[in-house]
Amino acid sequence: MSYSFEGKVAIVTGAGGGLGRCHALELAQRGARVVVNDLGGSMDGTGGSSDAALAVVEEIKAAGGEALANGGSVSDRQGAKSMVKDAMDAWGRVDVLINNAGILRDKSFAKMELDDFQIVLDVHLIGSVNVTKDVWPIMREQNYGRIVMTTSPSGLYGNFGQTNYGAAKLGLVGFMNTLKIEGAKNNIYTNAIAPVAATRMTENLMPEEALKALGPELITPAVVYLCTDDAPNGVVIQAQGGKYSIACIVENEGVDLGVDATVEDIGENYARISDLTGAKPRGMLQLNQA
Repeated sequence: MSYSFEGKVAIVTGAGGGLGRCHALELAQRGARVVVNDLGGSMDGTGGSSDAALAVVEEIKAAGGEALANGGSVSDRQGAKSMVKDAMDAWGRVDVLINNAGILRDKSFAKMELDDFQIVLDVHLIGSVNVTKDVWPIMREQNYGRIVMTTSPSGLYGNFGQTNYGAAKLGLVGFMNTLKIEGAKNNIYTNAIAPVAATRMTENLMPEEALKALGPELITPAVVYLCTDDAPNGVVIQAQGGKYSIACIVENEGVDLGVDATVEDIGENYARISDLTGAKPRGMLQLNQA
């Protein structure tokens, strides 16, 4: 089995380094024409330069691929529109969108300024919404699209000092869960990746030995699979150091306490209510919806 992206066009946000760069290079190596988007700012989102995106484009071209650089910000409506316009002007279609751009503004919630909360939401969550909104009508018209959100274990499970980041990342799962339903009839499949990898965003969060085993290139196989014709719909893949798994929400059978249930009834039955024996996934493992 071999997957080719010949004739397809991909947009990868935040692709000037780390995960996004690996995704863009792999897609191009497999024949995709790629818009390499990167604002070129610092890890906290300040500053900006197109140098990082241009460098990845040069890598792709040196290997015989096709790519163009875009320096727009995903959090800016016009920036989001510009990368989609660049793809359409150059190649006339958009088949794949990988929402990967991100920043960090980590602090405990007690010390965090609300501006730092807002900007992380604006880049991760609203930035993904912005670009997805602009590719959506194109993919509907084509009757084809593959969209990947970049969520995080911090969103799925929590992580100290990342209330802003965690809220944004879990918000992307909720966004995906509805897009998978709305897009299925037009063959638009939306999935998410929850990566643990050594990038500039994680270099200060993990010991050096752990970082050595967590190359960003080990996330890319799962991401690119989610961009193929064989992709599932509405799945979160966790990826870490060559290990891949599915994360999903499960639901137990519950306890029927009747319409007259009281607070005391909940307390007395909480052990039964919270028993996950026999719990099953709900909704997130719908593969290849028609």
